[in-house]
Amino acid sequence: MKKSIYTSSLALLLTGMLTTSCDDFLEETNRQAISIPSSRENAESFIQLVNYIYEISRDNTTRYQPDMLYVLEDLGTDIVTRASPLTGTDAINDYVDMNASNYVMQVYWANQYKTISAANTLLANADLIEDVEQSLKSRGIGEAKFFRAWSYFKLVENFGGVPIVTEPITTAKSDFTRASEEEVYTLIVNDLNDAINTVDEKPEEYGRVSKDAARHLLSKVLLTRGYKSFAASDDYMRAISLAEDVIANHPLEPTFADVVDIENQRNDEVIFSYLFGSETSSIGWGNTKHLLYKFEYFNYPGLARGTLYQNGIGRMPTPYFFDMFEEEDTRNEETLRYVIYADVAEDGLEVGDTAIYFPKTAWSQERINSKPYAVINPDKYITNDGVTNVHWPMFKKFDNPGAPFVYADQPALGSRDMVMMRSAEAYLIAAEAALQTGNSGDAATYLNRVRSRAGITTALTAGDVNIALILEERARELIGEVNRWMDLKRTGTLVSRVLQYNPHAALNSVISEKNRLRPIPQSEIDASGKSISQNPGY
Repeated sequence: MKKSIYTSSLALLLTGMLTTSCDDFLEETNRQAISIPSSRENAESFIQLVNYIYEISRDNTTRYQPDMLYVLEDLGTDIVTRASPLTGTDAINDYVDMNASNYVMQVYWANQYKTISAANTLLANADLIEDVEQSLKSRGIGEAKFFRAWSYFKLVENFGGVPIVTEPITTAKSDFTRASEEEVYTLIVNDLNDAINTVDEKPEEYGRVSKDAARHLLSKVLLTRGYKSFAASDDYMRAISLAEDVIANHPLEPTFADVVDIENQRNDEVIFSYLFGSETSSIGWGNTKHLLYKFEYFNYPGLARGTLYQNGIGRMPTPYFFDMFEEEDTRNEETLRYVIYADVAEDGLEVGDTAIYFPKTAWSQERINSKPYAVINPDKYITNDGVTNVHWPMFKKFDNPGAPFVYADQPALGSRDMVMMRSAEAYLIAAEAALQTGNSGDAATYLNRVRSRAGITTALTAGDVNIALILEERARELIGEVNRWMDLKRTGTLVSRVLQYNPHAALNSVISEKNRLRPIPQSEIDASGKSISQNPGY
């Protein structure tokens, strides 16, 4: 049996040097250096070093740490809010008391540097390990640079300029300083250009980084840099060109149902996925996407804590998201579960009967009373009904039937692939870049291709296209798949859209322009002897 790219006999050795628990990452402890003199005599060591980069990047994506999933990606945006009544406060969603001591910042920061550290270890040892075929070496170096660039992209967009570390740290060091955003972007672009030149066009092994994965990420990086004061004059045009290359190689699936079908998850539209499978040697923590956007449905008659709907992690789409779909948009039914069927016989319900129904337009109380099952109107999603505090049409696009019912601090053991890049987003990147160059006609063409696949027959014209429309299209197509917070930050709409559409954040009305950057973890500032500076306002 072929060895998975997510298993490595060096993992324990590397973990001992590269991981953190509650400790700081950029601190005086030497966490990046490993001693592998004997391993340099074995070409297999090179493969294991590459595979470890995949493994740590995947594991830090599926969860930041136990019980901390995706919170800096969707929470506190226009389309996702906390799953609670309209009371209280929250640091991440409501931006109330968001500060440098928030633990999630420390974990996220450290996780990105773990991936960077693993990449640096490979890059530093690539020419020292004996008997590695040149093609394998070039490919592995490109893969390492891809993941390093991806982690730096996440860091620079969340925190601004950050310390650039491109070599293993072999002596005690604490006096790190922040590079400028421009310098970080230069490194990211250079790494991705190198990756495009060296990784395989079409890897033989599914799940490996391809040239199109590097093109796609670079396209998004250039789109993002295009908004900044230090943008290159051709950033938007290069973003479009790269997106078109990806589109040419990855045709859209015929329907959105085909995209989310677990039996069709390795389709032509997919550019890059993290793989899990069901083998204990490779699944790790498991895919956690099936836990997104679910409430405590199991408290209603006819429903159990089972393997059909699984558990959720305490976030919900905003009312704005639920109102976003046009009548003919097939993504609505393929994304949201408006009917929850009983999976146990209870209180007069048989297995397969309707247990909870969410009408898209409000029912009268008389009609609701006539039904033997729970009916929850759209205006009651954040209203306690005596069973649960909040309740809404749960997500189905990430369904993983058979995955165990677990809590957020337990391995999720989801086995489906985690799709990280697909060509529908390439169309949307090209549309946004075209709009920024003043070519709204081309932007409409890109958008219409994605919308028509979703069953929408009314074509957009150039005059219809603006950033708000593109952001809505990204939400309908990509919710839960890409980083929404970074989308809003990139387009300069974070503050306005959160205040307009996130009910909990609007209630507290604290978010401001300073929140376009996260606070640098105080633990990192302290460990550096204050050589790392804090972002303004924190």
